[in-house]
Amino acid sequence: MKLFSKIVLLILLIFTSCKSNKNVVDANNVNAISTKKIISNHYNSDFSHKTINAKINAKYRDNKTSVNFSIKLRLEKDKTIWMSATKLGFPVAKVKITPSRVTYYEKLQRTYFDGDFSLLSKWLGTELDYEKVQNILLGQAVLNLRKGKYDSRIDNNLYEIKPKKDNDLFGILFFMNPKNFKLNKQEIRNQEKEQLLTVSYPNYQVIKGDQFPENINIRAIDHKKLTTINMEYRTVEFNEKLTFPFSIPSGYKEISLK
Repeated sequence: MKLFSKIVLLILLIFTSCKSNKNVVDANNVNAISTKKIISNHYNSDFSHKTINAKINAKYRDNKTSVNFSIKLRLEKDKTIWMSATKLGFPVAKVKITPSRVTYYEKLQRTYFDGDFSLLSKWLGTELDYEKVQNILLGQAVLNLRKGKYDSRIDNNLYEIKPKKDNDLFGILFFMNPKNFKLNKQEIRNQEKEQLLTVSYPNYQVIKGDQFPENINIRAIDHKKLTTINMEYRTVEFNEKLTFPFSIPSGYKEISLK
């Protein structure tokens, strides 16, 4: 897969927004409360607005490449996620995601993808759907914590949440900030494929009543290969009327994700 296709598809998994309030936790203020209460507080802090219109600076790095680029993000909750990436002011890729469809194209190699989440899920080693992608964009847990059984403990001044029953092939951990019950970090591990995806949300601020990360730090390990993506939001607006223009240019070659 070509570089910008990789970048765009990794970013499908990884966003959130805005400017800062340092996410500092005082160890003396971390109270031991029930797992049920932690989960309830997490969902009480869920995103309450209808749309997001944002501009983001991003940096991609792997063992061979380092690339800086800019992204426009538009999101209508539960309906559409749209992204347009540029480098040095020139368009390089565009993505549109709906609950049933993932489409994107990139200009450098003139390729496109148009399909469901199945190939993307296979490539990343974890089952994906629209809700999971949106939850990561909004700083929420990728799993529905109100279903299933979970344990919790205080670890490094954060609430750690994990399933009661371990899976030999697949593992997931959530680390929540006791100040706002938003995610500080979530980890998804596929032991069989030697894959680990870590999404960290270091800093938060209240914007129109909602909590948002300032930066997002992503580490994706596939066997021994490390990929990182660091993002910072320049501007964020809520509840604007949005459009999601998208059409695949003629003459582009369809690709599959393998």
